[in-house]
Amino acid sequence: MQTTLGAAVALDGVGAHSGLASRLLLTPAEAGSGIVFSRLGGVDALRAEARNVSSTDLCVRLGSGAASISTIEHLMAALRGLRVDNVAIEVDGPEVPAMDGSAAAFVAAIDEAGIVALDAPRRAVVIRAPVRVADGAAWAELAPASGSFSMDVEISYAAAPIGRMRRRMRLTPASFRAEIARARTFGFLSDAERLWREGRALGASLDNTIVLSEGRALNPQGLRFADEFVRHKMLDVLGDLALAGAPIVGAFRSYRGGHRLNLALVETLLATPSAFAIVGGERRPRARPAARIGASG
Repeated sequence: MQTTLGAAVALDGVGAHSGLASRLLLTPAEAGSGIVFSRLGGVDALRAEARNVSSTDLCVRLGSGAASISTIEHLMAALRGLRVDNVAIEVDGPEVPAMDGSAAAFVAAIDEAGIVALDAPRRAVVIRAPVRVADGAAWAELAPASGSFSMDVEISYAAAPIGRMRRRMRLTPASFRAEIARARTFGFLSDAERLWREGRALGASLDNTIVLSEGRALNPQGLRFADEFVRHKMLDVLGDLALAGAPIVGAFRSYRGGHRLNLALVETLLATPSAFAIVGGERRPRARPAARIGASG
């Protein structure tokens, strides 16, 4: 069945790219609503779908101008990873707060609010035929898989300590929590200095980013996982693919991917009707909450 939150919950933080303080409010929504973003006090609402994405430069941005909301990917990953289908999200500022650079704070907020089932069956995008996009040596693809969603992600960086890493997982709420929810975003100090000069990444710091220089992480606490870099890329994949508008049933694989390639894959999939089928219930207005679901999903 579709789900929503059991109560409203708020988070406060700073946007990694804008450097501005941001308050995030998550509230329950009825079945069929999907995940909808809006600026606090604004009138425009944006469904979290690929057609509303305006940029994938450094992060994923929905909308444009004063109504735009950036850096939605980690929150989207948390909602998809914990199987939350319907949420109204208000952001007081241009950007979702970075928190610690992972999805951990969003998972904690969802746990605080609780997850409840709704009186409507869940819809899913079931992959029926392979779809692939490429950009030079980088590529991403979706292929049919029986009854679940899995990821196989490989990254390759010339610089230490990353190098070449590959990780595979079948997505469940438990595997999401244990394997990728706490994996933080990362970047190189040399790139950060350039971005700061350009007026970008103004909120990035050792508190919300793994900062790499001269072959090591500068963060005093070190890494949370030896392969935290590829785990974070998996987190981004999950958040980006959530913009298909419903959970995907299929197998994802990528090499040297990123937001732009992930979104290109979603767009190519949705433009290829023969490659997928929508399975599950219709959207129903004013659905009544039913049983509460435990924090483990």
